[in-house]
Amino acid sequence: MLKEIEKLLSFDGNETPINPQYLRYFTIEELESIKTALQKRRQNMVEENFEWLLGFKKDV
Repeated sequence: MLKEIEKLLSFDGNETPINPQYLRYFTIEELESIKTALQKRRQNMVEENFEWLLGFKKDV
């Protein structure tokens, strides 16, 4: 799950490493919640970028 969260935090293909020692401060449920929130945030970013692109194409 740590690798999945690192990948969701990545930007431009550069993964953000997370110190595995931090895992002891979270429950599995908390990590799953973090992962879900990051997935939603990424999906929203994709949708916003797509909407911007459509708007840009209309202006051209």
